[in-house]
Amino acid sequence: MSPHTGIRENQRRRTRRALLDAALSEMEERSLGSLGLREVTRAAGVAPTAFYRHFRDMDELGTTLVEEALASLDETVRGILAATGDADRRGDAVVRLVADLVRGRPAHVRFLVRERHGGVAAVREAIAGQLDFLAHEIGGALAADPVSAGWDADDVTMLSRLLVDHMFMTASAFLAASLRGEDWSAATRTARAQLRLIHLGRVHWTG
Repeated sequence: MSPHTGIRENQRRRTRRALLDAALSEMEERSLGSLGLREVTRAAGVAPTAFYRHFRDMDELGTTLVEEALASLDETVRGILAATGDADRRGDAVVRLVADLVRGRPAHVRFLVRERHGGVAAVREAIAGQLDFLAHEIGGALAADPVSAGWDADDVTMLSRLLVDHMFMTASAFLAASLRGEDWSAATRTARAQLRLIHLGRVHWTG
């Protein structure tokens, strides 16, 4: 790669990042469907024509944000489930994972929470697809757990989807606590208690 090519590539990456960050910033209190391309490019400090060198349209920008927000989450959750069979330790680790995600990427999480059932079909479908994959990965780990011995595939899937929904709900609770100026202790206690309740139901589940 020549020096000039390297410079152009770095500039391309910076522009792409600026567009994604601008979109997240503009969506702090609004949805993707209400956001225009020119608003994003103006906030990013680039010409509207530059947008099309990075994304086909706003839908593709949105799906890129979905991928960024949930990147490698399945591997991390699968690692937590494989690391220990102790339900309380697993639950604590999952709640910490969600808290770290909200702290590290609050704008991404806010975007996911708002758009999961939002008006942009491509983004809604991208979120559903990513969460389905996460549930599939969690289901694989749960199926190998002795507690799930004798369970049929539908029941394992139901449990894995319940856990994914719980993670989403916990992230929403952390965001809401932040908006109210509260610490996350109450939301954390609730999330942990809910996971204990889910585990007790799992232990006694007969299908």
